[in-house]
Amino acid sequence: MARKTRKIKDKWKEKRWVRVLAPDSFNNVPVAYVPITDDKNAVGRVVEVTLFDILKGDPSQHQYKLFFQINKVSEDKATTIFKRYEYSKEFLRSLIRRGSSRINFVIDTKTKDGYSFRIKVLTLSHRELNTSRKHALRLEAKKQIEKIVPQMTIDEFAQAACYGRINGDIMAATKKIIRVRHVGLEKVKLLRTSEEEVALLEA
Repeated sequence: MARKTRKIKDKWKEKRWVRVLAPDSFNNVPVAYVPITDDKNAVGRVVEVTLFDILKGDPSQHQYKLFFQINKVSEDKATTIFKRYEYSKEFLRSLIRRGSSRINFVIDTKTKDGYSFRIKVLTLSHRELNTSRKHALRLEAKKQIEKIVPQMTIDEFAQAACYGRINGDIMAATKKIIRVRHVGLEKVKLLRTSEEEVALLEA
């Protein structure tokens, strides 16, 4: 008696492809083309791109990584929210030099439209600094972020963080303490959305 052959489902045939768009703050540019099984399961998925993928400018923009989370699917398009920004590991390694101080500072802050973020600020000096100078630099970075971010919407903050405007403001403020070699937002992470005060699952 002939054995019945089981029909194997082709899962790829059940999927459809959608264009993933960056948030409004990045002009809704297409950043990925992904397969999904259904709209509900696609929501929450995180897409990783670089700043170069959005701006198509200087190749050095590849060193800045951005993460967008799908929040809505409509036909062949998926919209996203800004989820995370960080330096690439290679870029971070290239910044560290012997004979200088690395000062890190972490702060939680909220935009005026209710999005909560955790920001990790990185400051690199030209030479070794004593404890009091490091403390003064951290205080100044904290002061600037507490002054700047609560005045911004999520879109304004995402642009300012990823395009280096916040870095520039902190750098200018710290000049009165000491000239530093580098100031940047090493990592920015969304903790809570404004619609629901519920922590997003870490991707």
